[in-house]
Amino acid sequence: MNYHNITKDDMLNGDGLRVVLWVAGCNHQCEDCQNPITWDITGGLPFDEAAERELFEILKKPHISGITFSGGDPLHPFNRSEVFRLMRKCKDLYPKKTIWCYTGFRWEEFRKFKEMQYIDVLVDGRFVKSLFDEKLRWVGSSNQRIIDVQKTLEKGEVVLHFDNDKM
Repeated sequence: MNYHNITKDDMLNGDGLRVVLWVAGCNHQCEDCQNPITWDITGGLPFDEAAERELFEILKKPHISGITFSGGDPLHPFNRSEVFRLMRKCKDLYPKKTIWCYTGFRWEEFRKFKEMQYIDVLVDGRFVKSLFDEKLRWVGSSNQRIIDVQKTLEKGEVVLHFDNDKM
């Protein structure tokens, strides 16, 4: 897996102060994507042991609420096994920290993956330029959902973490 950046103190990609891992690779290629540089699966840098150490050094700080996986698309087929491994490690080391994941895929495509149990919030759906709304929180277009994965798994139907219609 390749990555483009590790953001250390982010408040725009989930609840609280977060670390964000921006992975490389996205097949969705949404019109007016905010990160087209991350589309190329071979772009960026290899996610090596040094990058992993850096990520977990930041994550262990008590003021960091959790980690957000973004990109690119963390659930791109090429990224899945490494992203799922990192999620599992995050939950093992820091069970009280939250894991957010942004993907252009829909929840319905991934709900059967056992690794979904590691995610607290999944932001799903492609960015759709015609549905762009700058007033939305944590998403760019109104078709995207902010899903509380744990409640969704428990209930068996999609439960939103945050409903942008109620802002």
